[in-house]
Amino acid sequence: MKRSSILGFLLLISTLINAQSVVKPVQWYSLEEAEKLNKSVPKKILIDVYTDWCGWCKKMDQTTFSHPVIADLLNRYFYSVKFNAETTDTVQFNGAKYINLVRGQRSTHPLALSLLNWRPSYPSIVYFTERLEYLGVIPGYKTPEQMEVILNYIALEKYKNISLEEYQKSFKSTINPNPAVQ
Repeated sequence: MKRSSILGFLLLISTLINAQSVVKPVQWYSLEEAEKLNKSVPKKILIDVYTDWCGWCKKMDQTTFSHPVIADLLNRYFYSVKFNAETTDTVQFNGAKYINLVRGQRSTHPLALSLLNWRPSYPSIVYFTERLEYLGVIPGYKTPEQMEVILNYIALEKYKNISLEEYQKSFKSTINPNPAVQ
């Protein structure tokens, strides 16, 4: 009787520990949702500008955005938005209305062009402050290790005092680049 009680207790403890160590996936929002949430609980906004045909965008979803450290940083410090650069939806963001009047294969949405400074490249990540001030865009696929540096740089507002290049030199990653080696 005692043995089964002890085993049950250990199983319960193990379950609780595993439940706490599970990292939630990135919570993705629409632009409208992020802007509305930001009014009540201000956070920076990250916009992943992608296309359906972009292989590197899909790889970034599979490797970078699914990484537990990256998901935790995004959920904690940002409202994360996925924005299809070729959507035909009308979008309202930051006081402006954007309509994609061009209908056809690979027609870039005006908001995507604006966010990317008229230089479309996919994937590209766009950053805004809590006050919806444009911080900039960083184009191209990023590994979890590269993304961790950038997210910390933006979240901790290091951009106010130091360049990203300088920050990278002193940044200590929490990601093990070779998880098979312990």
